[in-house]
Amino acid sequence: MSEVGASSHKDEVVLAARNVAKAYGNIHALKGVNFDIHRGQVTTLFGENGAGKSTLMKILSGVIPPTSGEIILDGQPISFASSSQARDHGISIIHQELSLAPNMNVRDNIFMGREIMMATGVDFAEEERQTRLLMQDLEEDIDPLTPVEELRLGQQQIVEIARALSVNSRILIMDEPTSALSASEVEVLFKVIRDLNSRGVSIVYISHHLEEALQITNHAVVLRDGAMTAYAERKEIDLEWIVRHMVGDNFDLGSPPTGYDKGGVALSIEGITVPDPAGAGYSVVDGLSLSVREGEIVCIYGLMGAGRTELLECVAGRLRSTAGKVVLKGRDVTGQSISECIRDGLVLVPEDRQRDGLVQTMTVGRNLSLASIGAFTKGLFTSFSREAGLVTDSIRKVHIKTDGAGAAIGSLSGGNQQKVVIGKMLATQPDVILLDEPSRGIDIGAKAEVFKLLAERAKQGLAVIYTTSEVGECLSIAHRIIVMRRGRISAEFGPDVTKEQIMAASGEAVVAH
Repeated sequence: MSEVGASSHKDEVVLAARNVAKAYGNIHALKGVNFDIHRGQVTTLFGENGAGKSTLMKILSGVIPPTSGEIILDGQPISFASSSQARDHGISIIHQELSLAPNMNVRDNIFMGREIMMATGVDFAEEERQTRLLMQDLEEDIDPLTPVEELRLGQQQIVEIARALSVNSRILIMDEPTSALSASEVEVLFKVIRDLNSRGVSIVYISHHLEEALQITNHAVVLRDGAMTAYAERKEIDLEWIVRHMVGDNFDLGSPPTGYDKGGVALSIEGITVPDPAGAGYSVVDGLSLSVREGEIVCIYGLMGAGRTELLECVAGRLRSTAGKVVLKGRDVTGQSISECIRDGLVLVPEDRQRDGLVQTMTVGRNLSLASIGAFTKGLFTSFSREAGLVTDSIRKVHIKTDGAGAAIGSLSGGNQQKVVIGKMLATQPDVILLDEPSRGIDIGAKAEVFKLLAERAKQGLAVIYTTSEVGECLSIAHRIIVMRRGRISAEFGPDVTKEQIMAASGEAVVAH
């Protein structure tokens, strides 16, 4: 990262929104928003999905124009015809949903569209050198020539961040940059942010991880229903202040559901061993055993690389094991395919909903009915009335906010897209549901709705296993908390455990803030 001229005027406003509004027909995504971005400081934007955060960031970064209002850069009104024009003025954005080319290597992704040229063509050696320096800054040991598709999601997020840092922007917009990062990777990113601030770079930071964001913010802006509801400096705010202005009142993520008897063992994982999918020659899950009963909710916590995702993907038929077995309601289903597991009542909600959970070219309705297609299809004939009934029922039961079954899946907020993925799997009437980071990239309100939905289904006998890298989510609806470390279970707790105990069992350092 090259030096950017740092200013001693820490209160200098470099970019400002003045009465910015954006309308799509009769829908007003933004309603006269005003706020300032200060040189060398972090302005954090809080708000639920659909509050207007992404729309505002797209306007600031030149992706879309405002319907009315002004963007002021260095004291002068300015308009951008494209994101590349905004980038020419030093404004870059890291999008929440990754925009990498999976079939290309890390180096080529970072310099795609702005290759370093020399007389004989692209200077690949210089691009590789700069990529290695960026990876060193981010403390990530990634070979520049590694294909992106071979990286885990957190590493792909690091590459996305590196690409934005390589432009040497003076205003950097980060939309959920830590959604797939481990705790240690978040700390490295925060060090990078503080270093950028010291060089005069301004950061606009969007995050649903409220406590995490409070560690680095200088100014907080809260959006609700397209309007700014609050603005304050860091010294004036706390977690309760943010939640109150975001959703109107304080609430938590729920508690373990009670008032019913749990049934027999629904799923038994017996001595499962899963080799590293990248072929590194070691086991990411090592002889692990775990069971969940009908109506029970089990949370699996662990740092990135603990083996949580690989465990769930193996149980659901996506990855193969080299030892052990999976027993579903007394029947050995080890080695079955994903479709066979779904047929037998074992379903998975994947971590990456965009890549693995949704079909972007399909409507909300078709995404919801996709996993249940066998229920209303016979031979070459489909009962569209039965499909429509299933879709309508799913939208109602899962509380999806949409214009209708025919709406484009991309028109939904992140939280509602996640509900579609969950609703799609629940529509198959499963006995066991596995959810890998179900709250990734969704706001506190949508998160609470998802956990409430899972608690309700558990009361009806559904066995639930969900993974999380957020300690607070362990202490919500789970009857049991399993901590994984290096492919094994390191501890098991009841709901009365403390955050410190969970973090210590995972090998995570407990830091007082």
